[in-house]
Formats: sequence, structure tokens, C-alpha cells
Amino acid sequence: MTSHTGVPADQEKADLRRYLQAAREAVLWKLEGLSEYDVRRPLTPTGTNLLGLVKHLAGVELGYFGETFGRPPEDPPPWLSDLSDPNQDMWAGLDETRDSVIALYHRAWAHTDATVAALPLDATGRVPWWPEDRAEVSLHRVLVHVIADSQRHAGQADILREQLDGAVGMRKGNDNMPPGDTDWWRDYRARLEATAQRAADRKH
Repeated sequence: MTSHTGVPADQEKADLRRYLQAAREAVLWKLEGLSEYDVRRPLTPTGTNLLGLVKHLAGVELGYFGETFGRPPEDPPPWLSDLSDPNQDMWAGLDETRDSVIALYHRAWAHTDATVAALPLDATGRVPWWPEDRAEVSLHRVLVHVIADSQRHAGQADILREQLDGAVGMRKGNDNMPPGDTDWWRDYRARLEATAQRAADRKH
């Protein structure tokens, strides 16, 4: 079977899953080697934190590949449907360990992967939290949406981790960064700062 793009449907699914998996692994990698405090502490004025991003993404996958396609997960976390705290999915409470949040994310992966395997890319579902005029979606569209969301949060996690201890990189085994030691990066940053200052001065 060939998709509307001319690519065999199985190959298109595999491509989409590969990009989703890359984002998943990148987000989890950003937690490695950090203290309990550092994975939880808010690092932006809006409270963004690393473990919260993992918890949020678990909920994203459970929702978009669960309720949307009539495949609700077994034993979903209560906060998934509890709207009393609008940001409850963005941070982990004291009763939620790092291991339990990561395990939930892994369960969400398995649920997503099962849905993707079971349905064709043109299978239709309904996103109940989207406006009615665009609530009906295909599996293909949901995959693209969740990949985009996951990669966005992976980028946030990258910046948060750099703020914590200077660690950077796209994924384990391939940081996708130019070579350079501490001195090189200090000089590079100083060059950017000087350029920014000159650009600002030129406006006056």
C-alpha cells in the first residue's frame, strides 16, 4: 500500500516513528546525571522544568494516541483528566518519583506504538479538546503534531540542561555541536556579545 506521498505506507510510518523516537530519547537524555533537585526545579519564570516536560509528553502521547482514536490507555494517571490544576502535567509532585515519571513515559511510548501499528495512517479520530471545526483528524496528522510538539520540548530541555551544568547536544552519541573546548566556546560567546553590542550601538 502506498500513501498519498507516493512513499509506501509502512516506510512512511517508520519514518514518522523514527523522528518521534529521536525526540523521546533526547528528552530523557537531558535528565541523566542530574540531582533530584535539578530535574524538578523551575528554570524559567513560567516554571518550566525537565521532569515536568517528561510528564507532560507522557500525557500528550496517552491523550493523542488514546482517547483520540478510541483506544484509552489502561490505568491512566488521574491528572490526565483532572482539570482542576491547569498545569498539573507540567511538574512532578512529591508522590511522583523520577523513575515513576520515566516509566509512565515508556508506557505512553508503548501505547502510541501499538496504536500506530494497529491503524492505517488515514484512520480518523477526534481530538475532543480541539475546536470542533478541526477536531476530526487522521493518524498521520496526529503523528506529525506530536512529533512537532515533542521536538519543541526537546529543544526546551536542551536549553534548560545547558543552564544547569553546561551540558549540550542533540542526542546521546551525536551531540551535533561543532568541536571546541571551554576556551573556544568562551571566545565564541564573547564574539557574539560584541557583535550584538555593536549592532545595538549602530541603532543610536
